[in-house]
Amino acid sequence: MRKKIETEKIETTASKNRKEVIKLDDVCKVYNMGEGVEVTAICGINFVVHEGDFSCVLGPSGSGKSTLLHIMGLLDTPTSGKVYIDGIDTTKMSPDEQAAVRGQKIGFVFQMFNLIPSLKAWENAAIPLTIRGVPLVEREKRAKELLTKLGLGERLDHYPSQLSGGQRQRVAIARALINNPAVILADEPTGNLDSKTGREVIDILVNLNKEGKTIVLITHDNSLTRVAQKIWRIKDGRIKMDGADESGKDAGKDAGKYNDVNNEV
Repeated sequence: MRKKIETEKIETTASKNRKEVIKLDDVCKVYNMGEGVEVTAICGINFVVHEGDFSCVLGPSGSGKSTLLHIMGLLDTPTSGKVYIDGIDTTKMSPDEQAAVRGQKIGFVFQMFNLIPSLKAWENAAIPLTIRGVPLVEREKRAKELLTKLGLGERLDHYPSQLSGGQRQRVAIARALINNPAVILADEPTGNLDSKTGREVIDILVNLNKEGKTIVLITHDNSLTRVAQKIWRIKDGRIKMDGADESGKDAGKDAGKYNDVNNEV
């Protein structure tokens, strides 16, 4: 027991000494459905990811985890509360300013890959650089180097339809990494893959974390929590970190407490 307590203290101290890459402070999201009907997706969310973390957000369908992903990824705005990315308060920013932070600080890996069918593998991986106006020669070089590192050196000029599911997800991971973001948000990255290919994708994320990348994995699959350093469980729009005490000291302000939510999305 003494050893466990000492270990928890070391982890808490280590987290405090690392930069907060993502921080949600008392975040709520309420959707107005019209005719006076409101749906509360998440509420009272206090959530912190430190630099170098591999965090897993685990929850069933309808728990609010997609809403949480959209808000922490600046794809949606909270009804109340604040969202900090790499120490920057994004809630007072204009949509264009938020888009700029999102493009520079956050990389996304989605379940459906979201590749453009008419673009080659390296062209898909280079899309963030294209948006930033990086010259063609440089973005081609960087995309091909990254894809080669991910084991797709012989598939650089293939189109998505010519790639397997696992290969497409590797292209998506390369696209997420190419701007060297502060954090990677992976939304059910193994959802459309067979178990063997899914394990390979998780191995890639684990290795990226070992290299220093901050990873947030969103999933309903409890078996994936084995690779995470921190596990957050979300249900009915309420979140709690495994191991957090009732003061939420290990997980951010009040993270150890559930907050009542009337509806789930």
